[in-house]
Order: sequence, then structure tokens, then C-alpha cells
Amino acid sequence: MLTEVVIARPDPLLRQWVDRYLGYREEAPVPLVRREAAGAFVVLILGWGDPLDVTDPRAPARSAYANAFLAGPSDGWCVTRTTGTGTGVQVSLTAPAARRLLGLPLGELANQAVPVDAVAGWLARLRDELAVEPGWPQRFARLDAALTARLAATAPVDPHLLTAWRRLAGSGAAAGVATIAGELGWSRRHLSARFRREFGLPPRTVARLLRFERAYASLGRTLLTAGAAGPDDAGWAERAVRWGYYDQSHLIREFREFAGATPAALAGPGSHSSNPA
Repeated sequence: MLTEVVIARPDPLLRQWVDRYLGYREEAPVPLVRREAAGAFVVLILGWGDPLDVTDPRAPARSAYANAFLAGPSDGWCVTRTTGTGTGVQVSLTAPAARRLLGLPLGELANQAVPVDAVAGWLARLRDELAVEPGWPQRFARLDAALTARLAATAPVDPHLLTAWRRLAGSGAAAGVATIAGELGWSRRHLSARFRREFGLPPRTVARLLRFERAYASLGRTLLTAGAAGPDDAGWAERAVRWGYYDQSHLIREFREFAGATPAALAGPGSHSSNPA
């Protein structure tokens, strides 16, 4: 269980790219298992202490066992397991923010969790520096300094791709890929290939994931409103339409694919995703 959680906003210069830092300490005397939902984002874990086992049930060979890793954009859910004590910082990044800060195409990270020392030496050094700081304010200040330095050292994201991302994110998945490509003066094929290389997943998949992320976040708010009993069965069809799905069956298919369970199952007790969606 989480025994300490500290949330901080980054330096104002970084807020276009990073929404928040989450510092944590977790004690797991017995194995702690979570299902992590799919997402179009990147999760950076800079931890020290006992490692986390991250397993993709579709491809166990892509598993990672580390206390500091990058989890790339993913179109499928995964399972994490840990035992012991872990402390660290979690930073969740949109794909454009991760592309800028990491300085590498996210196609190299898609559907993978990769130890930071296999991706970038500066991240491994940053993890070691955070571990020896005396407290959370000092750790967050060091994160600010490191990420600000990265912004100065890396090239801007292609403005065409940034526009495409913002159109998808702002349209509620309603904007078609062909429409966006036409607005950019690109072919649909060219946009899809460039988008997938730089942001990790094809634009159509990202549109589905962005819609799912909004629905998943809304599900959490629905549970808070409904209480321990969860939402009534009759309300799922109405929620499906409100969240941008054709009907209830469409909603259920997407949740099964991206979260490994139906919305009703996720409304029950259990240890579910800690992802930001």
C-alpha cells in the first residue's frame, strides 16, 4: 500500500510539458498486483528500492523488471507486481512532451517498459541523484533543473505532428485522420507513418485511446458519485453515448481491449490501474 504520496507542480516553464510530479513510498509485505490500463501517454518511473515487474500478457518477452523505467504508449493493458519497499517519482507525459524531453522517436518505446539505463544515461543519473536528496522539495527542484536542461538541449517537435496531436486531443476523437492530413497538406499514409514513428502509435489508435482515457477518468468520477454500490446497470448505455461511443457494446469492447475488464467489473473492488487516465 502507498504509505506516502506527495504531489507537486513543476516550474512554470515546464508546465506546457509536465502537469505534475508524484512522489511516493509504497510498502508491499505481500505481492501487490495491479492492472495498468492502456494509454497514449508515457509514464516515467524514477524509483529506488525494490523493483517492479511489468508484464504485457500479449507478449511476455516485452516484460521489464526494474525500479526505474519508461513505459511507452500502449494499445493494451499490462500487469505490474511488486513486493517490498519502493520509493520514487512518477512523471506522466503526453506523447509530444515525451518526444521532446527524451529526444527520441516513441516508436522505439511503444508497447514496452524499458529500464532507464537502457534508454538514456541522463535518466539513470537523475534517478541516482534523486535517491540521495534529503526530501521531496529537493527532489522536485532537481527534476525541474534536469527537465529544463533537456528542453534546452532537444529539438522542437515537428509542428505538423504537434498540430495533428492537438486536433485529435481536442476533437474528442471526432476528427478523422484523412481530414487532419488534408489540413496539413499531407497524405493520410504519410501522416500515419510519421505520427506512428514519432508518437508511438497510429493516429486512429491514439484517437481511440484518448476517448478511452476520458471515459476511464469519467468512470472514476461516476463511482465517487454512485458510492460503494457502483453505478446502476441501466445507466451504461447512456454513459456510452455521453463518452463518445456508438452504444454500450462498443464501450464494453473498448474497455476489455484497453483495460482488460468491462466498466462494470472495474466499478467493483480491487486493485486497478494507477495510470493517470
